[in-house]
Amino acid sequence: MDYATTDLNAMSRQLTSLDRTKKAKMLVVDDEPDNLDLLYRTFRRDFQVLKAESGVRALELLASEGEVAVIISDQRMPEMKGTEFLSRTVPQFPDTMRIILTGFTDVEDLVEAINSGQVYKYITKPWDPNELKAVVQRAAETYELLKQRTEELHRSQAQMALLSTIVHTAQEAPSLEESLKPIASAFGKNFQADGSILQLVEGDRLVPSQGEYSTNGKLDNWLEHDPLVKEAIATHETQIVTNIAADAALAGIEHYASSGIQSHLLIPVTYRKEVLAVLSLQWKQPVTLRDDELMLVQLSAQQVALALTCTRYYRPVA
Repeated sequence: MDYATTDLNAMSRQLTSLDRTKKAKMLVVDDEPDNLDLLYRTFRRDFQVLKAESGVRALELLASEGEVAVIISDQRMPEMKGTEFLSRTVPQFPDTMRIILTGFTDVEDLVEAINSGQVYKYITKPWDPNELKAVVQRAAETYELLKQRTEELHRSQAQMALLSTIVHTAQEAPSLEESLKPIASAFGKNFQADGSILQLVEGDRLVPSQGEYSTNGKLDNWLEHDPLVKEAIATHETQIVTNIAADAALAGIEHYASSGIQSHLLIPVTYRKEVLAVLSLQWKQPVTLRDDELMLVQLSAQQVALALTCTRYYRPVA
């Protein structure tokens, strides 16, 4: 079938490549309109540039637009100096790179801001456009590196929590049925899914026993009517659709339309060539899954198979 995905790594690489083409955000702040326009024109080809004529306005923009990769701010502005404005952005946006433009000697403020980590670099006015571009490029690369390391740390922590839940459930769940919900919840939370269902399989059919997780109350279970489930059970292969609205085979199916689900990852939980259960992860928007996420969900599904087998044979079914 067209929607069956066997080369998950290739799909993830393609989607990740598309993501990287998006322009990073930057914010330029200067009370002089000519300078503000010049900064905008200098960087608009490479960045999504936001403009603010004061520190107060810049804080309002950040509150509405969220984190940016780089901030360039003039130092001497009415109401609020550049160093004061930049210092206010640190608690909420610690990874943002901050560059300050100064046309006069204000050593004390600059040294304090740089030493406290509030300013990545200062540039004197009038600036050399090529020098400023080079500094901003290095700043943007540093920001990306910081974000990657932060994300890797968060992923590592989430992965450990997921595997810990699976192991703990295998050891402590009083019955097979009672092991399903905590595992479904752990997967749903780890992958930020809107819904997650772990449902047992006997032979080639789903059975009523299930565990579920939802970010919005009760989750409708329409898996027995879903062609992805039949394909996963029949082939023992993971099925993934990252944009159901664009998939001709699935877009017209009633349960997708009524539930608002736009992305669906369906993993057969197998042990010794037997499908014990299926794990369904559902999102209400198109998603991109990285290589490491796809690998994690498949490896974790193998751990789930061991947990279900252990629970099945050493504890009675409820």
